[in-house]
Formats: sequence, C-alpha cells, structure tokens
Amino acid sequence: MLCSNLFVLLSSILLCPNLCTAQPTTFRYRFCLGGNYTRNSTYQANLNLLLTSISSNVSVDNRFNTATAGQNPDRVNGLFLCKGDVTPEQCRNCITVATGDVPQRCPTSKEAILWYDDCMLRYSNRSIFSTMEETPTTYLWNVNNVTNPDEFSRILGGLINGIVRQAAFGSSTAMFATGEAKFIVFQSIYGLAQCTPDISENDCNRCLEGAVGYIPICCDGKQGGRVLRPSCNIRFEIYPFYQLNITASPPPPPPSLPLTPSAPTNTTTTEGKGGRIVFYVMPSITAVIILIFICFCLLKRKQKKKVEEDGNQIRSAEDVDQISSVESLQFNFEKLRAATNNFSESNKLGQGGFGSVYKGKLLDGQDVAVKRLCRNSGQGELEFKNEVLLLAKLQHRNLVRLLGFCIEGEEKLLIYEFVPNTSLNHFLFDPIKRAELDWGTRYKIIEGIARGLLYLHEDSRLRIIHRDLKASNILLDRVMNPKISDFGMARLFVQDQTHANTNRIVGTFGYMAPEYAMRGQFSVKSDVFSFGILLLEIVSGKKNTEFCQQDGTGDLVRYAWRHWTEGTAINLVDPALGDGYSREEVLRCIQIGLLCVQEHVTNRPTMASVVLMLSSSSATLNPLSSPTFSVPSRMKPYNYRPPRGYDSSTSESRQSTSESKPLSVNEASITELSPR
Repeated sequence: MLCSNLFVLLSSILLCPNLCTAQPTTFRYRFCLGGNYTRNSTYQANLNLLLTSISSNVSVDNRFNTATAGQNPDRVNGLFLCKGDVTPEQCRNCITVATGDVPQRCPTSKEAILWYDDCMLRYSNRSIFSTMEETPTTYLWNVNNVTNPDEFSRILGGLINGIVRQAAFGSSTAMFATGEAKFIVFQSIYGLAQCTPDISENDCNRCLEGAVGYIPICCDGKQGGRVLRPSCNIRFEIYPFYQLNITASPPPPPPSLPLTPSAPTNTTTTEGKGGRIVFYVMPSITAVIILIFICFCLLKRKQKKKVEEDGNQIRSAEDVDQISSVESLQFNFEKLRAATNNFSESNKLGQGGFGSVYKGKLLDGQDVAVKRLCRNSGQGELEFKNEVLLLAKLQHRNLVRLLGFCIEGEEKLLIYEFVPNTSLNHFLFDPIKRAELDWGTRYKIIEGIARGLLYLHEDSRLRIIHRDLKASNILLDRVMNPKISDFGMARLFVQDQTHANTNRIVGTFGYMAPEYAMRGQFSVKSDVFSFGILLLEIVSGKKNTEFCQQDGTGDLVRYAWRHWTEGTAINLVDPALGDGYSREEVLRCIQIGLLCVQEHVTNRPTMASVVLMLSSSSATLNPLSSPTFSVPSRMKPYNYRPPRGYDSSTSESRQSTSESKPLSVNEASITELSPR
C-alpha cells in the first residue's frame, strides 16, 4: 500500500503537469429515457440544433448552461454541467465529446443523461430547469477494498458530510466543494460534491444527502465510489482525482551551472565537473523514476481485467453481471431449471408482484426457494439488485438467507434457503392452521421478529429500514423460528442518520406509520410501528388490513385501545388459544404493541427496548397514551400517487400459498428507470 501511494505521489509530481490534461474524456454511464422520436422528424432537427448550441456555449466562467430549441410539442430542453475544478478547455472538450456521443449512445431517445469524468450532458422534451431531480440514479465503485473498513467509513462519513454542507450552503454559487481527510500515514481520502447551480440550496442539500445514502450499498469498504443523479453527484477516492489548487511560493532557482569550465584551461575546476555531473545525471535519475513508474502501471494493468485511464477500476451498479461482492454466489440456470422441474406449477410456492417463487432441489439434495423475476418488469430487475446487495451482507438467524443468484439472458433469479412452513399469514389467518400456533410458538415468533429487526436497525454494519414488515413477509422454518424476508423495498441509512423523506410511498397500507403514509417521513420508528401492528395481529389472530367490527371499530388498533382503556384487554386474545396462554405475557405483549403504535414518533420504543421488554418481565414499560390509528388498506394517503406500472392486484407473499392480496405500493429503491 505504501509503495503504491509513493507511486501515486511521484506520478502527480512528475507526470500530471504534462499528462493529466492530455487524458481523453472518459465516459461513465448513460440513461436513455422518454420513448423514441421519429428519425428526420422536427424533434430530431431541434435536438441537433440544441446540441450544436450547447457545444459552442462553453466559456471561461461558464461551466453550466441551459438551452432550448423549437416549440412544443417538439421543443427540446438541454443543459450541461462541468466538474467545478476543470479548465475551460477540459470542459469544452468534454461537452464536445458528449454532444457527439449522443447519436450513438442514445439513438432516437427523447430524453437522455450522459455522465463523463469531467461533465454531464442532459436533454429532454419536458422542462428540466430549476427542478431538483433525484432519479434516475446510478453508482460506480472501485473494486479494491480498504484495509480497515470501519475506520475508513468513520472518516469518510465526516468528510462527505462536510463537503455536502459546503456544496449546498457554502459561499460559492457553483454549488461545488471538495475536501480531504487523513486516513493513515501517506494516505488520505478525497471527496467531491456538486449540484447543478439552478436548484436551491435546500434542494441541493436534499439531493446530496439522498446520494450519500447509496454509499453503504455500492461502496462499503471500497477504496472509492461515486453516486450520479440528474441534479447532483458525489465521489470519493484514496487519490486526488480533482485539481487540488495548492498555491505555494516557488523554490529559489538553482545556481546557473556553466556548460564549460569558466576557469582558465590550464586549471582543474571541481565545481565545473560537479556541474557537468549534475546536468547529466539528474535527467537520467528522473527518466529512471518515470520508467519504473510506467513499468509499475503496466504490471497493474496486466493484473486487472479492466483498468480505467485514471487508474481506478470501476463498475456500474446497473451492470448486474458485475456484482463483484457476490460473484461467488452465482448459480447455473440450467441446473436451476432442472432443480425446479422446469419451473413447473407443482413446484410453485407463491406469486409475487415481481415474479413467482418455486421450490427446487439441488443435485446435492438441498432444498431451495427460487424467485424468478418477471422478464419485462423493469422494477423487478432493480428489486433483484437491491436484494442481492442487501442480503449478501446480512447474516442473522431471524433473516432469510440468500444462497445465490443467477443471470441468464433475460432471466434473473434469486436463490434462498427453503423455509418449509411458508409464511406466518399462512398459519395465523387460516381458521384451521391457526390452531398450530400455540402461545409458546407465538411468543417465540414475536421475540424472533424483534431480534431480527434489532439486527437490521443497530447490530448489522448497515442500518436498514425494512419498510414492508407484515405477516406475509415473515417466513417460518421447520421449528417455527421466524425469518424476515423480502428486502426489495428496504432503504439503507448511513451511520448516524436517523430519518429520511421520500416522495414515493412503498409498503402495505394498514402497516404503515402515519407520518410515512401521509408525509413520506420514515425512520427505524416506522418499522417499530409496523412491528406493533404485527404483534397485535399475532395476539388476536385478526388481520389489521381486513379488520371490521359491527360496533364501528375500524381497525385493530382502535379495537385494542378500546379494550385496554376499558380494562378488558384480555378479550383481544385469539379464541384459538383457548386457556393455554400466560395472562401476564399476553397483557405485556398488548401493551408493547400499543407502545409501538404511539402517535408521536419519540414515544415509540426502539427495537432494543422492545427486545428487553420481551425478554425480561422486570423491565419497566412506559405509560400509554392514545395511539395513532393506521392508514387502512382501503384508504390512500392524500398525497399518494401510484408509481408507474403499479398493479394493486399483485400479492406480496414470496414463499406463501396464501391468497390474501393486501394493497401494496412497490418501489425499487436503488435505481428508478421510469422518467417522470
């Protein structure tokens, strides 16, 4: 590591003044959106005019600009943004390359975004000016790992937070900031954050904070990474990838050394000999150093499959076949076809919103569950990547375990451990099977779910908000141990992040916390609310999304609260339990459930407190106030807009044969391909 850092230092000193500006513009990623225009149409003519105008509109102080061409409905709006530290020549070269690339990279697309190392080019047939847009999002990462990931993440978090604030609220109108933080001896972390200058400071901050949330997904423990969005971008590396702009007083010039001795010819002059030695030897030493460096670079290039011009090997999150962290988990498609009897109906375990789940038996006799994503489901592909990247890093006895994945042409599959007893709702809401859930089993399930959530919220290296906790997403193994499943809607929080906002609501109504369903605010306490609903369902055997009483009680929480205040909470117990339960444990569970669904977020306990209250009868429970009442399944929040392609008729069960179909809103949380 020290050797490579010295080479980087030598290269920056010896080579960059002459070579860095000569590097070609490097393309990184592109999105082609908005449908297609007809060739030789008015729209194409306007687009050509726009691209010509943009490429000629870069000046010394103009690293961002907008342009329009034509009139509606064939009007084209475009903009470019150059990295804040590049020279006007570098900016102009990058934009020239980008405008020339558009016909090849996004032929006939009505909307496109192209990212390069030095610039971004964007155009659309809709208004894109002065509007903060977070989607589509993509990210790239350096495949090399750091030696101390925990310490690296801690230092990186402080650095990124600082430059995000500087870019958004600093004095510069360019909305651009860079920073450096010392990691170890001879090694620093370098960071960059930038927004398009046409959005507000608050929007810039919101865009960048959202981008930071993707770093744990793409770049946990990696030496570098970047997140690209239409309105902002962030990047970090362990080498200076931007111009440091360090100004220092130049060193004094060396004394002039004569090429010939200045003394008389009959006198031997030691200084003259030294001058000749220095003159001839120093260039040789420099040449040797440069030669060694070039040899080192060639060796590193040979060792890697794919080395970028800046020495940083990067892969896109959209290229699923390059998921380096889980490459060893890839399964052969033909073996999976044979294991599931060609995905026969007799092997089908359930139908989900993004595909079907089949039971399979591998050649070694191991039973597996294979989720086969719909071929034409754009969101399903994104959910696929989300679950692979999440589950590959999660290991807990109360979480379903990912065994591997498969990609074959248009086929994309996830392979999970087979959980033979399917899902909790398959038992809990079945009038016959519910009798198999005695109180001891139900209490074990409640505790297991709580411990799984605690792991997600606090004990794993990643802080994860599930956002769709419900009975159909709790799988039961042979001895009825619960396993939380379905992470397609989960969101990752960076260290010390406590909450976030979203404009798109995902999950299942009836289990959503009101602050999330109505205002898009979610946190670990959102999952706590869902857990409270689930706990009351397990105690009562009644489903919150289908709960209805003749007395007008509209949901399970109201029903439980009324009995609690009237001192008849024991009436909430599922009649299928008979008398075989602990009255003390049941009442304690009801009280914990009502604590979890308190109206004010701060009044809800953390999952650490819930686990303590469940495991210790001596733990003190906070007093109850009136809980909030969940958004029922047949009511949409006032600001709810279904995402593109949403079908409310799809079931959310993955390894369940239940026919229950709660109203769910699905969002893939990594990259959204659907334009606004």
